[in-house]
Amino acid sequence: MNFFEIVNAHLSSLTKNEQELFDYVVKNMDKIKNQSIREVASETYVSTATFLRFVKKIGFVGFSEFTTVIKYTVLNNDQDETKPSPFTVEQSDYREEYLKNITESVRVIPISKLHDITSRLAKHPKVFLFAKGISKHAAEYINYLYTMAGFEVEYPRDHDFRQLAVKQVKRDDIVFFLTYNGQDGELLEMVKTLINTQNRPYLISITEADNNTIQNLSDVNLYLFTDEVQVNGIEISSRISTIALMELVLYQYIEDYGGRDFNFVKRHGH
Repeated sequence: MNFFEIVNAHLSSLTKNEQELFDYVVKNMDKIKNQSIREVASETYVSTATFLRFVKKIGFVGFSEFTTVIKYTVLNNDQDETKPSPFTVEQSDYREEYLKNITESVRVIPISKLHDITSRLAKHPKVFLFAKGISKHAAEYINYLYTMAGFEVEYPRDHDFRQLAVKQVKRDDIVFFLTYNGQDGELLEMVKTLINTQNRPYLISITEADNNTIQNLSDVNLYLFTDEVQVNGIEISSRISTIALMELVLYQYIEDYGGRDFNFVKRHGH
């Protein structure tokens, strides 16, 4: 069985520390599948008893079943990557995977992380969007959405404008990096520039779940799931999960602060 199919029902009950353990597991599956519980506990700075409690809380009988399912999940992903098709799954299954990826991307975000972001948005900061490649087209829609919600949004669309914009970012601003693999050289240099400035802003990245550099340098990472698709040597994987995550952040903001900023009134069911 797939790892995420087992854990999904238990994610909403995780504490902040348990969510950090879960994030570590998702980002390091390939390594964890061959490790002992002592090794994983050591790398996550918890006791073996604490890690075992966590494993049971997310739906596994014990550590052995936990690593077996991870091996199965990683193996299936590796087999998918070798298929001589632009799709990593058979097209007949892609509809199911498409919906599952969106669900998993949204479900793994702890509500505390959403509230942290919305509390910063509530101060009406300037919002910067940085994206390249196919992610730029998702950013176009996100730019429209947040602008219509009343935010001042800066979305530089090419290299020269991005280099200019990064110099204009201030301490109270929020900067989103939308980059699937989290390793793009230009965006990585921009992140390093921002974290080393005196007026370091709040950095949020949306990347794939696998451990990557931009993810690790961000204040907050929202990770997404998608099946990689390449056509004519061009990566055209779906960015629907990126859009879903950014919509979720905005709609959570409206839920939290709509009464203040939009005079919204909650309607209760009859």
